[in-house]
Amino acid sequence: MNELEGLTALIIEPHAGMRANVHSMLNMCGLTKIEHASSSNQAVKHLTLRSFDLILCEYDLEGGQDGQQLLEDVRHHKLMPLATMFFMVTAEGNHSKVVSAAELAPTDYVLKPFTADRLLERIARALDKRSAFMPVYTLMEAGDQRDAIEACIKGEALHPRYAVDFLRLRAELHMFLGEPEQAEPIYRQLIEVKAIAWARLGLAKTLFLRKQFDEAKGLLEELVDSNKNFVDAYDWLARTHSAVGDLAKSQAVLTEAVAVSPHAVRRLRTLGETAFEAGDTEAAEKALKQVVNKAKYSEFRDPEDHVRLVRTLVKKGDPVAAAAMVRDLDRSMGGRANTALCSAISSAMLHEYTGNEARLNEALTSALGACKDAPALSSDLKLELARTCLENNMEEGGADLVREVMRNASNDAGMARAMGVLEKAGFPDLARTLAQESRQHVVDLVADGAARARSGDYSGAVTMMLEATSKLPNNPSVAFNAALAALRCIEHDGWDDKLGQQVTGLIGNVRKLDPGNPKLGALAALHHQLLKKYERNAQGRPVKPSTQPAPAKTAG
Repeated sequence: MNELEGLTALIIEPHAGMRANVHSMLNMCGLTKIEHASSSNQAVKHLTLRSFDLILCEYDLEGGQDGQQLLEDVRHHKLMPLATMFFMVTAEGNHSKVVSAAELAPTDYVLKPFTADRLLERIARALDKRSAFMPVYTLMEAGDQRDAIEACIKGEALHPRYAVDFLRLRAELHMFLGEPEQAEPIYRQLIEVKAIAWARLGLAKTLFLRKQFDEAKGLLEELVDSNKNFVDAYDWLARTHSAVGDLAKSQAVLTEAVAVSPHAVRRLRTLGETAFEAGDTEAAEKALKQVVNKAKYSEFRDPEDHVRLVRTLVKKGDPVAAAAMVRDLDRSMGGRANTALCSAISSAMLHEYTGNEARLNEALTSALGACKDAPALSSDLKLELARTCLENNMEEGGADLVREVMRNASNDAGMARAMGVLEKAGFPDLARTLAQESRQHVVDLVADGAARARSGDYSGAVTMMLEATSKLPNNPSVAFNAALAALRCIEHDGWDDKLGQQVTGLIGNVRKLDPGNPKLGALAALHHQLLKKYERNAQGRPVKPSTQPAPAKTAG
């Protein structure tokens, strides 16, 4: 039994006796490089320091966070390489727990009690698949998705037993690169070969990204009707309803999904936010309370969750519960980034409701000051703070916040929400003025950058657009043009180490902000072309000694 020799493992298990048993089984299988974690927080610390080939995680962890929530955090924060095999260990037959974990795609389950032979059988099967996919994973980890697609094609031919999995990954890579039109025929091919639910979901995603919402909705409704446990389909159906402005239907779909899979924190958060926007404070309170309670044991808990719950409680008319939540925020999250700001925003909403004008002004002043050093604060909470300012004689501070949100608006809906705050506060003319000013500001920035590039000042265009992204980090137009300016500069002036390493992040920001951008594929293709030309990986580092006739330019 030498299949596991040389591999590293992390056992996440709260009970020392069970840790020792699993450790012994792995030793029997030939694996000796083993570390232990007794809680999710310890596991995160281990994963922050190093990667593992194998993770065996008990579902029922102690300390408030279960295995599913840990897996959700680990995947969301990218603490686990693609090649890591994650096994969920559980004795539970509870349906909701199984579904909750399954939607995050652990490599496999190990049901207790199990033997060393049974464990080895599961791991050997996972190792075989990992070996087949390793060339693809290596390219993906290096950021070379274009070559990863080619590796999928080769892998499908070499390992026909995993043909469906290679096709699926190839389609997902096209989606990542902003090429839904390239992913669509792959998903259709898979649907014709087999009636695979996730292939139909993939097809629905391609339709959604191209704003074909009616077609996407019809496909997603069929998926949900035919498979009541397919929670990812619920999520995309809810997104589709939201995209066309039907918040009530979006909330209803998310409520069904949470009933099927009650442990996913991010879905609960989305349900709470959607219910609040739809005016259902009872449902919003219920969902957001669960978010705060479930997330309090996570290493990545967010103080904004407390603010959203305070806002809901205030709107519901429960200042006592809101005040308790502010105290809990100060006590449980003191010292974390944005906690003081979130506490000030929460206090302002509470004092506005109770009519304590002196405390309200104090909280607003504190929040406005802290906002200047908190670029990561969500636009949702910035607008909530702006509303409170506008309605309480701090128009200038409120208008500045709305202007900032407008310039960073990722779409027309975001701009409309910002305008709505001003209009409801009695400033319709200011709303129109700031909206036009913000749109023109972005247009002028982009035009200026393009003009510099046309005149041959590629370096100047990059400098200007990078400054724009630092001020407007969430504006998709600015993000796209900054990435394009950087690529054009490299194309015309030669390789620059610092800029080359920045480009991957710039393009990644475009993918996050504007995944449906029809020019995203061309942008990624130009990046790939330049990396090949200068023999670099996606992070801008040399892949082998350069054979270029001229030396690469290096940033000073």
